[in-house]
Amino acid sequence: MRQLLLISTVILCLASSPVFADPPKPLVAGLNNPCSTAFDVDGKIYVTEMGEIGKDGGGRVLLLDKGKAVPFATGLDDPSGIVAFQGWLFVADKNRIWRIDRKGKAQVLAAATAFPSPPQLLTGLAVDEQGTLYVADSGNVSVDSGTAVYRIDPKGKVSLVASAEKNAALQAPAALTMDGMSFLLVVDSRSGELLRIKLADGTSEKLADGLGNPSGIAWDYFGRLYISDRKSGRVSVIPRPGDKPVSCVDGFKAPAGLGLDPTGKSILVADAKEGTVTAIPASIPGQEVDETPLALEPAVAFPDLQWTGWKGTTSKGQPNPLRPLVLTHAGDGSNRVFVATEHGVIHVFPNNQKADKTKVFLDLQDRVVYDDNQNEEGFLGLAFHPDYKKNGEFFVFYTTKKAKLTNVISRFRVSKDDPDKADPDSEEELFRITKPYWNHDGGTLCFGPDGFLYIAVGDGGLANDPHDNGQNLKTLLGKVLRIDIDHKSKDKNYAIPKDNPFLDKDGARPEIYAYGLRNIWRMAFDKKTGKLWASDVGQNLYEEIDLIVAGGNYGWNLREGLHPFGPKGVGPRKDLIEPIWEYHHDVGKSNTGGLVYRGTRFPDLEGAYVYGDYVSNKIWALRYDDAKKRVTANQPIHGNKVPIMSFGEDEKGEIYFMTYSATGKGIYWFVKTDAGKRP
Repeated sequence: MRQLLLISTVILCLASSPVFADPPKPLVAGLNNPCSTAFDVDGKIYVTEMGEIGKDGGGRVLLLDKGKAVPFATGLDDPSGIVAFQGWLFVADKNRIWRIDRKGKAQVLAAATAFPSPPQLLTGLAVDEQGTLYVADSGNVSVDSGTAVYRIDPKGKVSLVASAEKNAALQAPAALTMDGMSFLLVVDSRSGELLRIKLADGTSEKLADGLGNPSGIAWDYFGRLYISDRKSGRVSVIPRPGDKPVSCVDGFKAPAGLGLDPTGKSILVADAKEGTVTAIPASIPGQEVDETPLALEPAVAFPDLQWTGWKGTTSKGQPNPLRPLVLTHAGDGSNRVFVATEHGVIHVFPNNQKADKTKVFLDLQDRVVYDDNQNEEGFLGLAFHPDYKKNGEFFVFYTTKKAKLTNVISRFRVSKDDPDKADPDSEEELFRITKPYWNHDGGTLCFGPDGFLYIAVGDGGLANDPHDNGQNLKTLLGKVLRIDIDHKSKDKNYAIPKDNPFLDKDGARPEIYAYGLRNIWRMAFDKKTGKLWASDVGQNLYEEIDLIVAGGNYGWNLREGLHPFGPKGVGPRKDLIEPIWEYHHDVGKSNTGGLVYRGTRFPDLEGAYVYGDYVSNKIWALRYDDAKKRVTANQPIHGNKVPIMSFGEDEKGEIYFMTYSATGKGIYWFVKTDAGKRP
């Protein structure tokens, strides 16, 4: 009976399947019932091999090395699911969970007796960011019982998440993966359905059906979900939540577990019947994203520049790195560069790579609060009036010393007798925004093609948006604001544009243009199309890029990227706007928004949105096809080795990025790389 049970539910696919287009050449062949794959922190790939069906102790974990499968851990009973976490491998065999160290030594983390009910057949395995494991029990198909999903904490304590007794949709779960931190995605081999299970209460919703006999599931780094079907021998992909599956590769005999390879560019497919592990492209046929590296690299833009008034150390001898956060221009034809530091100083200098010294345009250090331990505060935004050449007005966003946890948006004017000096006494405060915590301030200021001032404001800080500010139209936190600075209302130093989307909504702040945003760290208008691009920094797992539209709700804190967020998280909804692009925290952990390039130095970069990641130091040029509603390119620009704090552009449309610097060389731009020496 046990042998029949294994054949029926562990996805061994001994029945023949139709063969379509041949898959790529396998990475390794000659395995005995391979089931799942995983890679560790060193990029080593491991695969579970079940061996002879029903033979206890005949299962193994193999290390894939140069086209060969090398035994790594042996003596397992029909091992199925495998995941890696912080240097450990975790494996689900027939009725227990193993923990395996880097030398292949296996210890039982959770024995059969640790489960609330004796497990019948453990299959898929998933792990969250805290190391909590989730495992599927396909149950005993002969008596239709035992189906469940369990949680295993890092100490091996097991608890029930969901069971067939309380959730009829759970019939024979074969594989699972996390969907955010509070949900699981489960493919059910009997019903052919894709389910989302809420970890808080074990309830589920059906996301897709007609998947045949699904046996494996995996995300790539950009929000695409892959599912294998042992019945058809096919691997399919769901491009975005709510989309229908698209066939990727046909022709497998018995595709079992799926996993992402260490590069993130391929999905690993274990074929149980063929005894192979094959890498297929992590892409959608006909919707491929160009990831060809650009022949560009960063270089210091102004190598001789000295910053007036700045020293690399404090009066006490402590490091005092330069922290440039805004680079912009006045749009007045002077071709000057203005750079604002987080400490509160705006510098100005000629746009010349040989520039050797800045002038202090405005010093607000007496008003700006900045602390290295609370480094999301300070001077955060600067924008010059579209008609600056005539009126000399510019606008700033900063955290003030004069009130606790308060950001100020103010108007200043240039001095009457020196174009390289602003009048510090000309400050006209437009409004203040109080916040509950020091982080998530936002701070971008930019003028739209309509002449109105747009302001990015974070959700107020801490984590999880504990006050639900993102979805609350009564607060300015977690929003993009839009105001008219050329007119004033009776009680304000600005006016509300008559077409603001929430102007007539009871209880809503009329300044709001868009909401449901966590912490936009830089947004900018495309000078050619007028579209407003924004990079919203994620929290747990995903970073996102959005196109901001009037009245748009971008989902925070109900969604993070393309996924439900927290226990109150939801799936796709018509009233929530999804990002045009997301990437996983294995790629980068803090999205720094950039600009759509409209300069002349690099024609091949024309129209691309250049952005980066503060933590991973990566930079990309992303292209979005508005007609097709999808990203067509996300091309890396290699060679950067410094954190990316912000992007900016000069009057000619050339793009720069900034980093903190102990030497003052904190402004970079791009130079061409020899195509033959492309990184």
